[in-house]
Amino acid sequence: MSCKDQCSKTEWFEKEDFWINFAPIMFDDARWAEAPDVAEYVMKIAGLKAGDSVLDAGCGLGRISVELAALGLDVTGVDIIQAELDAARESAEAEGVCLKLINADLRTFKSDTKFDCAVNLYTSFGYCDTVEEDMMILKSIYDSLKAGGIFILECTSRESAVKYFTKGEEFDRAGWHVHTEFGVVGAWEGLRSKWVLTDDKGKKIEHEFVQRLYSASNLCERLLECGFSSAKAYGDFDLSPYDQDLRTMIIVAKK
Repeated sequence: MSCKDQCSKTEWFEKEDFWINFAPIMFDDARWAEAPDVAEYVMKIAGLKAGDSVLDAGCGLGRISVELAALGLDVTGVDIIQAELDAARESAEAEGVCLKLINADLRTFKSDTKFDCAVNLYTSFGYCDTVEEDMMILKSIYDSLKAGGIFILECTSRESAVKYFTKGEEFDRAGWHVHTEFGVVGAWEGLRSKWVLTDDKGKKIEHEFVQRLYSASNLCERLLECGFSSAKAYGDFDLSPYDQDLRTMIIVAKK
């Protein structure tokens, strides 16, 4: 199958119904509460100052975009789901900040504007059917940066998936009882997730997906293959070592 054919398929992450149902579950209060600190870390890591430009690649509801704009940055958010962009616009208006929001597929996104920094945060990477499509996203982000621009990627890695693996959870959130089941695909090549939402009237919504798992070293190598001059993995936004104490995977790459 050609890359053109692959990108013409409708993936689960392109369906608005999924995000309408699951966004309130995945983006809980804790995720919103951490957004200002994450934005501060992004500004510090990339050495940004007020007026610098940032591409939020896969901006979703604008959780980070709004906070970056509140710091005086010129923020452009790109997402494939228009309903998410509409919510981001409402959040920006409520906070009194300006965002440029673009409805586009990151696999094929092209920008005449070049950015000082790009971010792809909160495990928004690794869901395409093929590695080739994942690399299209990274190359698109690379092409969107100015020379010397910084790309910050936060993602579940193979190492963090092993460290924090659980077979499933049960909890209540946003008016739903949530049941999750997790399993390993291949030799830790992917993480299969099944989410089942049930409300008090017995309505049930199910969704299952697989996230491709890259090791930190492999993903750094792939970023270099895309053209980045450097790429290094860290264990958190404070740039702590990527070792046995990692909390997440943060990769900082420079064009």
